[in-house]
Amino acid sequence: MSEQIKQAIKAARKIVIKIGSNTLAKSDGTQNTEFMHSFARQVKNLIDAGKQVAVVSSGAQVSGVSALKEWARKKDVHYRQALCAIGQVELMSQWRKAFAQYDIHIGQLLFVKENFENKLQTLNIRNTLFTLVDEGVVPIINENDSVSCEEISIGDNDNLSALTSILWGADLLILFSDIDGVYSDNPKTNPDAKLILSVPNVDELRKQITIGDTNSFGTGGIETKLQAAQKCFDYNIPVILANGGKENILDKLSDGSADATLFLAEE
Repeated sequence: MSEQIKQAIKAARKIVIKIGSNTLAKSDGTQNTEFMHSFARQVKNLIDAGKQVAVVSSGAQVSGVSALKEWARKKDVHYRQALCAIGQVELMSQWRKAFAQYDIHIGQLLFVKENFENKLQTLNIRNTLFTLVDEGVVPIINENDSVSCEEISIGDNDNLSALTSILWGADLLILFSDIDGVYSDNPKTNPDAKLILSVPNVDELRKQITIGDTNSFGTGGIETKLQAAQKCFDYNIPVILANGGKENILDKLSDGSADATLFLAEE
């Protein structure tokens, strides 16, 4: 299966990579800048191989906590949204520093659900994405958590990355999480859980696995990843779910030396 993943990356020209909060957070909840710098280098490798890359990055709240540690325990929604407003600046600052090492510019795009439901707005998003990547700029995309509410919220960046992949016409979506892929059960609580390397049908997969809850940093979980995969299946976009916390994981997926789950719809 590692060879199939390698071939999926090799065949793709336009790649969306989603990075979850758990990948961007250290155990104390602060930014994992070491990961960000390593990731930027690996994206540079993809660009040098002729790929175009867009990044959907969680982490605004994590970055806010890094900047204002005294707000970490505040649960009021207004504080949380304010924390995201502060954290988004910190997040983009760190991404800018990481990619600047390789002379790559970044551009920020913040979305809410309405942006994907309005034809004029979706056209503008497409045009902006195409312009950025055609000029060698890496778009960094996130939900606009500071103004989002239940009525206009996408809710998680797994689904946001799928919507972005569809709108941009991507050839591949890579979801980075804190596990190696989809397991038959929660591998953190069940040592006998088996990694599922290939998923040709999401509905059938649901019957085979136990879907647990999200954890402390993320807003998603395995359910939102299955939702994202199903969205992409409808447009024949392969999806890879991999462990973003593994060292040089993007390089290892590209050379076939890392296992992950490949969602590839049946012909």
